[in-house]
Amino acid sequence: MTMSPQGSGDPMNTPTESSTNRPTNRPTNRPTKKSAPGGPRGSNVWAHVVLSIGGFIMVFPFLWQVVMSLSSTAEVTSVPPTFWPSELRFDNYVEVFRQVPFLEQFWVSVRVTVTTVVGQVVLCSLAGYAFARMRFAASATIFAVMLSILMIPNQAYLIPQYQIVQNLGWLDTVPGIVVPTIFSAFGTFLMRQFFVNLPDELEEAARLDGANPFQIFWKVMLPLARPSISALAIVTVLAAWNNLLWPLVVTSRAEHRTLSVGIASLNGQYVIDYPVMMAASLMAMAPILILFILMQRRVIEGLAFSGLKG
Repeated sequence: MTMSPQGSGDPMNTPTESSTNRPTNRPTNRPTKKSAPGGPRGSNVWAHVVLSIGGFIMVFPFLWQVVMSLSSTAEVTSVPPTFWPSELRFDNYVEVFRQVPFLEQFWVSVRVTVTTVVGQVVLCSLAGYAFARMRFAASATIFAVMLSILMIPNQAYLIPQYQIVQNLGWLDTVPGIVVPTIFSAFGTFLMRQFFVNLPDELEEAARLDGANPFQIFWKVMLPLARPSISALAIVTVLAAWNNLLWPLVVTSRAEHRTLSVGIASLNGQYVIDYPVMMAASLMAMAPILILFILMQRRVIEGLAFSGLKG
């Protein structure tokens, strides 16, 4: 009787296919990637540092204005400057209401700004659509003449405008301030550039549905122009709220003036009360700052979109 070789016939000792093909868990010494000192992470750090410094430089004048509004005149004019007052003087804000009719001027500024914005959005949208989508005689010539207004300084036609407003009896009134500034060549150009880039198929489809030119403008084109309208409204709000020269010329009584003129009147002939002026400037700036914070996304989208289309 012969014995079989050791392990031949023993199912426990015979190698199987699964055991031979089973992967072995062996540690692999693969080199790990290390970011170089000047790699993406380092560049991001330097970018944040540079942006932080730039942001502080831009915010510093506003912070310095706040500090000045809470300081005394001696501390503001001291050399070297005092970066923080010894006592916070909130009575500077109360003094603003004693020296100028702040609430009356604030209400005048609100009415002037709102009326100017509404008027410019309506007129510039209509004019921009007409120049972009309608064909009429000498349209290119009229548009070129309108753009030439941008090259003429406002001071050049200040006296003729004043004479017209005086003959209409609009001195010391809101219409006298608003009407000469309600039309904007820049706003018309901005809206025209937007309407020119819209596809013709939109207008043709609306015309096939039986819409007249005004319905095409009001129901089809104007809703698409919201980004450009937002950009135009933002620029107009800033210009109307900060306008100084024209309201100063056409108004004589303090209660009929805008805030920009009222703040300028705090600049005395011999003495300037800087803390009171800074306090008034901060209170005049507050509505625009709050409006920007509430509409920050719309502001950025409107300006960015108009910049791409322009």
